[in-house]
Amino acid sequence: MEAGGGIGTWMRFCFRNNEMLLCGDAMVQSSSWGLMAMGVAYLFRQVHCHTPYGRYMPGSADPVRTVPAKLAWFLQELPSFLVPMLLILTSHEPPGLGQTLLSWTFCVHYFQRTFIYSLLTNGRPTPLRIVIFAAIFCSLNGLFQGYYMLYCAKYSESWLSDIRLVTGLTLFFLGMAINIHSDYILRHLRRPGEVVYRIPKGGMFEYVSGANFFGEIVEWFGYAIATWSMPSLSFAIFTMFYLEKFTDYPRSRKAVIPFIF
Repeated sequence: MEAGGGIGTWMRFCFRNNEMLLCGDAMVQSSSWGLMAMGVAYLFRQVHCHTPYGRYMPGSADPVRTVPAKLAWFLQELPSFLVPMLLILTSHEPPGLGQTLLSWTFCVHYFQRTFIYSLLTNGRPTPLRIVIFAAIFCSLNGLFQGYYMLYCAKYSESWLSDIRLVTGLTLFFLGMAINIHSDYILRHLRRPGEVVYRIPKGGMFEYVSGANFFGEIVEWFGYAIATWSMPSLSFAIFTMFYLEKFTDYPRSRKAVIPFIF
C-alpha cells in the first residue's frame, strides 16, 4: 500500500529472499472484515450474557479453572508484543522508516500492557478458557497487523510529515495516557482485600463510565489514522465493539464516548 494513495490502493507484491509474497486485496479485505465481524458478534453476545470475568465470575457453587490476574494478563497480552517483535527481528529486508515507526508504535502499547500493566493489576483471577482465547486472538492479530505493516504497507518519505501520521500518533499517545491514568484510578478504588465495586471518580471517569476503554479506543483509531490502513481500522472497530455493558453509573455519565454514548 502506498500510504499517500489512500486506503483503497491495496494490491502489491512483496519480495523477500527472492520469494514473491502476494499481499492481495481479497486477503486483506476479508481478514479485516472478519475482525470487525468478530467485534460485532461479541457485542451482541454480551448484550444477552456476560463473560464470566470480574463481577460476573460464578460463585463457589459453580467453580471454574482460573489464572491469577497478573499471570493471566501477561500470558494473554504477550503474543501481541512478541509476534510483531519476532517479525521485526527476523525481517530479511530492513523495513522503511515509516513501517518501522508504526510497527514499534504498535509494540509500545503491548509492551506496556504485558510488562507493566500485568504487574500492577490487582484484579480477580481470570477463567483459564478466557486467557486461552485471548492469547489465540492476540497471536493472530499480532501476526496480521505486524505482517501487513512489515511486508505489505509502503510509506514514502513524505508520509513522515503527513497530517494523518501526525494526527494519528497524537491521538494514539493521548489515548494511551488516558488508558494508563484510568487504570491507575481503578487500581486505587479499593483497599487490599476488598471485593466491593465502587464507582470511580476523576480523570475521564467524570465523563464516561468506561474511561479506560475510551482511552484504548482513541489509541487504536489514532493508530488507524497514522497507518491509513484497513487492517488497523478493523482492529480499532473491533476494540470499540469489544466492550462491557455499564448499567450502574451516574446518569450524567455516558458509557464510553463523552457526551455521545
